[in-house]
Amino acid sequence: MMSQILRLSDGARIRGLHAGEKGAPLLLLHGVGLRAEAWGPQIAALADGARVIAVDLPGHGESDPLPGGARLPDYVAWAARVVQALGLGAVNIAGHSMGALIAAGLAVDRPELVSRVALLNAVFRRSPAARIAVLARAAEIAVDPGDSTAALARWFTPAEKLLRDQVAGWLQGVSHQGYAAAYRAFAEGDQTYADRISAITCPLLAMTGDGDPNSTPEMSRMIAALAPQGAVEVIAGHRHMVNLTAPQTVTLALQRWLCTEKVTA
Repeated sequence: MMSQILRLSDGARIRGLHAGEKGAPLLLLHGVGLRAEAWGPQIAALADGARVIAVDLPGHGESDPLPGGARLPDYVAWAARVVQALGLGAVNIAGHSMGALIAAGLAVDRPELVSRVALLNAVFRRSPAARIAVLARAAEIAVDPGDSTAALARWFTPAEKLLRDQVAGWLQGVSHQGYAAAYRAFAEGDQTYADRISAITCPLLAMTGDGDPNSTPEMSRMIAALAPQGAVEVIAGHRHMVNLTAPQTVTLALQRWLCTEKVTA
């Protein structure tokens, strides 16, 4: 696994972890406050059959931030520039949480850049109460990111302390500007592309944990039902960070998804 800096058409720096030299390209997008290493288990496991690129989102890790006021479509446009800068043609793309919103948006807006899309722990049409709560949290983070204890308690069980501590370190190290901007886009973005999921004609996998209270199994089932080639997988006994807490199950599901042939009319 190598860390490399990619330059986009606008000059922005994007840091990525690259592994594998054969197979179709697979682009991995992490969630708010994290970094490319959040995909560590999948990078290692999938590199034998795919050319894997996991990138830091804007304002995270070593990637440059987006201009002020960015919303979800701006992150989607950024992802399109990343794919174009890679110069590998259309990619398979998997996103987790905020990364899932970006991946879905890219499959809607720029279908020629996406061969398959996998959405892990994706949010979709939050309830009014959930939307009010997440927007309030976004407003708080804009002033002060505060303590991540409550989020970590939702994401991990007590038995997953080592993983929880690793993720806590990433959250503590992210820039306030990058975190606040991405969280605002995440808070507002659950409905941005919701009406156009049916336009995603490539193989789509929606996956979450049965214990995730915010990216619920019902959300994943609704996404998969709307997509013409949608499939769903709900992982029993896990919460929001399934790629870390259930790495083998997630990797096997992604391997099946990578082998799914697109059905053409």
